[in-house]
Amino acid sequence: MPERTTTRRRQLGAMMRKLRARKGLTLEEAGRLVGVSKATVSRYETQAGPVKWLVVDALCREYGATEAERRAVVALAKDAKEQGWWSSFADSIPESMNLLLTLEDEAVREDHFSCVYVPGLLQTRRYSTALQQANEVRLAPAEIERLVDIRMKRQEILARPEPPRMWAILDESVIRRVVGSPEIMKEQLDRLLEANESPHITLQVLPFSKGAHSAALGSFVIIGGTEPALDVVYVDFHTGSLFLEKDEELDRYRLAFDYLRAQALDMEASSSLIHRVRKEL
Repeated sequence: MPERTTTRRRQLGAMMRKLRARKGLTLEEAGRLVGVSKATVSRYETQAGPVKWLVVDALCREYGATEAERRAVVALAKDAKEQGWWSSFADSIPESMNLLLTLEDEAVREDHFSCVYVPGLLQTRRYSTALQQANEVRLAPAEIERLVDIRMKRQEILARPEPPRMWAILDESVIRRVVGSPEIMKEQLDRLLEANESPHITLQVLPFSKGAHSAALGSFVIIGGTEPALDVVYVDFHTGSLFLEKDEELDRYRLAFDYLRAQALDMEASSSLIHRVRKEL
């Protein structure tokens, strides 16, 4: 079986393309600057093949990358062959999830907007299980348990000594939609209330009273790297996922999140609304 492309390698290629495009250089021009062939530069921008971090470092300097960008990209090059904790699942999960797990594992912040369900990082096991059981394609109990195990393992990033900063904005429908049963939903709402007390998590609810809002385009996550240029927007559809990294795409979603943050209830009012919804169950 051929070796599966690591998600670090994929992210490295995307960043090298972005930095070169920002500088306005062709593949041939970039290669000439550091003494490598056009084919080598092209290979570094794809998902496959080995890379030399010294060449990556030299290219970053020629591209005018910031010091933070250069360090981040060189770190990706040095770790390009590394597999994360999820490597044991790699043959049975989609490539999109493989990439999401790598981005999330290395994120310094995550900005979530959810308009249907609680974000995966804040789901309880029973809530997550109920979601999998509601899939229109019936899954075997063992497969459901495996998928839930992956989701629960993902949540360990929030328990790190230096966890990513998480900002979650939930549409009111998320806290009112009863998933599984009232008891399961009460437990899930308790988890949200607990999360809003955490020093590294901010949770807001966007109430129905606000009407139409700037994220009618659906749920999304802005996964933040050590430098804004490393940010990626993750959009999850029922039939697949998108990873958006162009500057104009990032700007649009950042602006949407800023508007949502301004429209949503503050943390205290959000917790009060969650308490009221819980009492109604």
